[in-house]
Amino acid sequence: MKKRTKANAGSFQKLAGDLEKLLGLGGEKTTAFIEQLSKTLPPLLENLESTIVNAKSIPFDLLKLTFQSYLKNVAKDSGISWEDLKEVSQDILKLLNDWFQPELFQAAFFKLVKSQFFRGNLDSEVDEFGMDPAVVEALRPLCQFLYYDYWRVSVKGIENIPSKGRALLVANHSGMLPYDGAMLTVACLNEHPANRRLRFLIEDFVYHFPFLGTTMHRLGAVRACPENAAWLLKKNELVLVFPEGVKGLGKLYEERYQLKRFGRGGFIKLAIQNKTPIVPVAIIGAEEIHPIIWKSSILAKAMGVPYLPVTPTFPWLGPLGLIPLPTKWKITVGKPISFNRYKPHQAEDGLLIHKLAEKVRTTIQKMVDTEIKKRKSVWLG
Repeated sequence: MKKRTKANAGSFQKLAGDLEKLLGLGGEKTTAFIEQLSKTLPPLLENLESTIVNAKSIPFDLLKLTFQSYLKNVAKDSGISWEDLKEVSQDILKLLNDWFQPELFQAAFFKLVKSQFFRGNLDSEVDEFGMDPAVVEALRPLCQFLYYDYWRVSVKGIENIPSKGRALLVANHSGMLPYDGAMLTVACLNEHPANRRLRFLIEDFVYHFPFLGTTMHRLGAVRACPENAAWLLKKNELVLVFPEGVKGLGKLYEERYQLKRFGRGGFIKLAIQNKTPIVPVAIIGAEEIHPIIWKSSILAKAMGVPYLPVTPTFPWLGPLGLIPLPTKWKITVGKPISFNRYKPHQAEDGLLIHKLAEKVRTTIQKMVDTEIKKRKSVWLG
């Protein structure tokens, strides 16, 4: 993935400024708005969930109008003008429409579909985990746009990632979908002195969505399991893991930047067994792109996914509600942690593994806390 200039970053920086100036978003008004939603909306939605399960049909337009009316009142109580909210939403859509040149992305989409369903017509070959150079090339403009223009990602400490050989990157997780993995991958390719390739592990539930799981494979993501991670490390690859797993992706807004438990410490076992350093990474900005205010477990079970999120924009705005917010991102890479002094048999010591996993979790939490204290604005960094 080649570097390119920040062609549209100024437009989105201006939008970020407008969001903060007009709405006070990122400050006290936003906090009051989301907290009020988080406090009053869940009981309403729980009743709605029961109604949906028991009813034969629900008029979605009526539900949408009801929710919008509720949202207006909460915004008003938080000191945010409904007209300002609508104006900024229109600005976001206009900027996206200006940048996403229809003919360019139509061509990219057809190329993507062709590469997935008519591979016989392409020269590229997939690797053992399904990464397809043709798909990576087709979606490269979108990844670059998100990295440079939309989220205006800045990176600190990228040189802490080894220039060669294997390493296990461990980061905080959020965002409903693995945008964080994609952006860290772009950072390694574009910002690291050795332009290193990164393979990130993703949760099983992604494969329940039609098209998405296959697309993630083609982009270089790998299904999360110890065997896949060990195989990649033996090939001296950089591997990114998110020990928070699905719990991280589904964090409520009020839980943002509070790291969940790091599973059973499987990543520590990998590091010890494969003599691999762990590189801690803190990702700031991703935990506000989809402010989850409630999760439906009943409807999620029926759909075969771990949770069905409700945000201020989804599902009420339909597919448009899935557009992530243009927050400002910062990725901080810490110093590598060596586990060479541990013997392979110690990977079976549950107490030791738990202790070391907690140590890594604490390190990343401190990095996150430090960067959050420095940050002045959700939108401007």
